[in-house]
Amino acid sequence: MLTGIPGLEAAHVWISIPFSTFYIIGLLGNFMVLFVVGKEQTLHKPMFLLLCMLALTDIGTSTSIVPKALCIFWFNLKGITEGGCLTQMFSLHVVSAMHSAVLVTMAFDRYIAICNPLRYATILTNARIAKLGLVGFIRSFLFILPLPLLLSRLPFCANRIIPHTYCDHMAVVKMSCGDTTVNRIYGLVVAFVVIGLDLMLVALSYGLIIRAVLRISSKKSYQKALNTCTAHIFVMLISCTLSLFSILTHRFGQGITPHVRIILANLYYLIPPMLNPIIYGVKTKELREKMGKYTCRR
Repeated sequence: MLTGIPGLEAAHVWISIPFSTFYIIGLLGNFMVLFVVGKEQTLHKPMFLLLCMLALTDIGTSTSIVPKALCIFWFNLKGITEGGCLTQMFSLHVVSAMHSAVLVTMAFDRYIAICNPLRYATILTNARIAKLGLVGFIRSFLFILPLPLLLSRLPFCANRIIPHTYCDHMAVVKMSCGDTTVNRIYGLVVAFVVIGLDLMLVALSYGLIIRAVLRISSKKSYQKALNTCTAHIFVMLISCTLSLFSILTHRFGQGITPHVRIILANLYYLIPPMLNPIIYGVKTKELREKMGKYTCRR
């Protein structure tokens, strides 16, 4: 039984308004990116393929939680089967880990584009980007698969109530009456190995990029390099900050009011998918022009 946002049940209908608005804007923006890149041959380049991967993961994360949350808010449909709960948890965390892998690949893409521009076309081909995407998916699948398998062996209490809008791993773990030590340790290991390692790789890439940018003597080239990275850095900061906050507050945030923690956890899956297509649509000149071509056509 998913309760929604505990303590704010009376305001569920009002809370659903920003939730559904963010979700619809995110869907429209990300599908627009996929449509424009798919239609325009000139955008069939590594950077735009990565944007398509990011758009797919954004659609996947928000769609994993919002429909069920809106059913709770609008129709009070709080029930979910055990299999459905584990499936939602698995798909949500796989897509989230894939999202993190895409961000790392995008940081690597920008590193090659700025620090080794003459070899960019030979190092990062469309086929290589597709392979990196496949590796990211396999990594996500293999790391997350033990989570539902470990949970399925646990006995659950008679009072199967999850004070949340979706089946998060730690929320389901807390519902068990058995020994959850292995589940808690593995969940923490996955969080720090996947998110922590990815964050380190992103920081390393941008550290090298910043060092290369500071060595550029031409003001025009310096400005161009900075503009190339601005959108990526902004997206990284939003995603990584909200992700780490959501993970850590579930384990160590006993002093944080439950409804605040749950709202922030939901916003992590709603805000980045809504902002990413807007940020890249504004900051990436080629994409902005092509999107303008379709949106402004009468």
